[in-house]
Amino acid sequence: MELARCDFLNLASARSVFCEDYAEARRAFLAAADGAGLTVDSRAHPKRGPHGEALACDVVWIGPRAARRVLVLMAGTHGVEGFCGSAILTDWVMGGGADRLPDGVAVLLIHAVNPHGFAWLRRVTEDGVDLNRNFIDFSEPLPADEGYGDLAEALIAEAQTSPDWQALQQYQLQRGRMGLENAITSGQYSHPDGLFYGGKAPTWSRRTLESVSADYGLADRSGLCVIDLHTGLGPYGYGELICDHPPASKPVSYARQWFGDSVTEPLCGTSTSGPKRGLTDYFWHQLVEDRGCMLTLEFGTYPFDEILTALCADHWLHAQGGIDWSAPHARAIKTRLRHAFYPAQADWQEMVLFRGRQVVRHALAGLASLVSW
Repeated sequence: MELARCDFLNLASARSVFCEDYAEARRAFLAAADGAGLTVDSRAHPKRGPHGEALACDVVWIGPRAARRVLVLMAGTHGVEGFCGSAILTDWVMGGGADRLPDGVAVLLIHAVNPHGFAWLRRVTEDGVDLNRNFIDFSEPLPADEGYGDLAEALIAEAQTSPDWQALQQYQLQRGRMGLENAITSGQYSHPDGLFYGGKAPTWSRRTLESVSADYGLADRSGLCVIDLHTGLGPYGYGELICDHPPASKPVSYARQWFGDSVTEPLCGTSTSGPKRGLTDYFWHQLVEDRGCMLTLEFGTYPFDEILTALCADHWLHAQGGIDWSAPHARAIKTRLRHAFYPAQADWQEMVLFRGRQVVRHALAGLASLVSW
């Protein structure tokens, strides 16, 4: 796939980095890396895509390998959300980002950490696990169900492709809107076929992410900033920087110094996201410690009820067994889910690229400011 170098200031022309499917997004990212003379470290996934295509988590290191400060940009934690993150990574490479690194700073790009979900248009991994609920200590007892069990049948049932809204509304009357959303989304370990399932063991994607961080010596760097790119939560097109570090901690201080007052904190009630279990964030917190910060850059799409309907239909579809992608009902469900997390529209795409470039620029400047290291 041949890609022309982007005019880094022209958002309209740069929209070409948004792709139609995982295979095209991967080709675009690899072509951009090749065009910039970068080496790609591909971690092959054991399964294939819906059309037999190879799957991989593709990793690119940019800058001096001995750099003491590193920016990590990660896309595709939630599979189908990878369209946005892939575009941001590809846009930055094509825009000549590798030529403008501050002294002593390197960038690690992680493209499609959950390639199976990206290719199959699923938010979860190949084993039905929400990667962003999978980072718990599985040697300990699994977290107790804190409400999901009361809603499991209303969300995923054999005879329905959409939620039982009457049951959900009744729960909301008792627990409030945030109580309903938290019961659904905070992470559950009791219903393998359900939404936001955290699994019973580390997934391939988790193990791959852990091996990448070890192979590139991230724990030994003196400054780290990690940005995990997501979609689906919040106002349409708005990129919210979500910080799950403990309130008033040094990483929170770095986040606010580097990115400003747009940073939100679930633990302080200032975010559109509530506290959750098993987040990828917690893995990164252990690596970052007090040497920087880890943030989620979440781009809003559509209201929660629309997202939930699309997710429930997708889980229902996969619970039926093998999928015939040519079947009209399967195509309709996949199209709806894709649209829920990736509005392929010019206004949304331009907002994503503008905010993505801004956040990367601020992250690099923040790392460069760590002169004391």
